[in-house]
Amino acid sequence: MISIIIPTLNEEKIIESQLEHVTSKLTLPHEIIVFDGKSSDRTVAIAKKHADRVLEYTGGNRQTIAHARNAGAKVARGDILLFLDADCTIPNPNELLRAALNRFQHDAKLVALTCWIRVLPEVETERDRFISICVSGFYCIMNNIFHIGQASGEFQMVRKDAFEKVGGYREYLVTGEDVDLFFRLSKIGRTFFDPELTIYHTGRRAHAIGWTRLLSQWGWNTLWFLLTGKPRSRVWKVIR
Repeated sequence: MISIIIPTLNEEKIIESQLEHVTSKLTLPHEIIVFDGKSSDRTVAIAKKHADRVLEYTGGNRQTIAHARNAGAKVARGDILLFLDADCTIPNPNELLRAALNRFQHDAKLVALTCWIRVLPEVETERDRFISICVSGFYCIMNNIFHIGQASGEFQMVRKDAFEKVGGYREYLVTGEDVDLFFRLSKIGRTFFDPELTIYHTGRRAHAIGWTRLLSQWGWNTLWFLLTGKPRSRVWKVIR
């Protein structure tokens, strides 16, 4: 069974369409787990109509997305974990997830998988398309040729036993927790970028602050983490 884990924070504008799309089209054995980080809008109420489990953060400090994903994984019943961002859409979930599962079933050494991630066609710009090709191409080369795990958090499919073996996401990382997880997973097995699979997201952060600024933030945080083992950013601004 696949456990689909979605962290949320004030996602009432997008979460219902995503959950309705998955629940209406996906017939493979699955469960949907939403972990909410104290939304002030109707996110939780909407999620409860569609998800199998909706958990709510009750801690005092602001929750990191890594914490939300780990918390969802702890209650997951599936042997495969699929981490999705709230603004992501799988166009043909049965077809895509069946193909992904076949990869795991035919390769015992495969511990994690990712794929092409593009901005929704109706809002995608030429620059979006170019950046998506560059980023996804980089992930393809790193995973499939150099065997160094790299992947964006929009879509990360992981064997649960491997996830637990590496200790899940590092919760102190405000950003870069996704790449860090795949890097550590590649130390205990094979990570793979599937060039035949594509999912979509809204591109809202890049459209709000610009690709130049966003890529700069990613780059500086990655470099800082490699040099110090700590995140450079203390807060990752939420974009809606």
